[in-house]
Amino acid sequence: MDGFQDEMARMAEHAVELVRGHRGGTLDFSARSLADVEDMQEDATEWYAAFDEDQAVKFVQWFGCYVLEVGRRELGGQYSRHGEHAQPVLVVGEPEFRVAMITWDRVRAGSPVDEAGNVPFFYEGFAERARRGRPGDDVLYV
Repeated sequence: MDGFQDEMARMAEHAVELVRGHRGGTLDFSARSLADVEDMQEDATEWYAAFDEDQAVKFVQWFGCYVLEVGRRELGGQYSRHGEHAQPVLVVGEPEFRVAMITWDRVRAGSPVDEAGNVPFFYEGFAERARRGRPGDDVLYV
């Protein structure tokens, strides 16, 4: 991995440590573990308002990178920077097709959680599209 790839993996590891410290749980980089990310997001709605700006940014980055890293480990792909959204993006399937996702807005604590905003539901949609990618596909999951 290059420096940027390593940085994304390190931020994902911070989410693992936070869940271990807060809930005594284990994030194992499986799609199944995204339910624990969702639980942590719901827990954080209670104390997110007390975060200073740095803590709030780190929470979003760590858990967003965790979701990206689940995707990279399951489906492969590469990280790059998404300029328009100012966050990392996981791109799967290149050069034949391009299915990509960004996650920081998806895990932002304090945001309403409904089925469309649900992290496991979001991830499964991305993963399914990446698994059945066809030449010429160019899709971004936000």
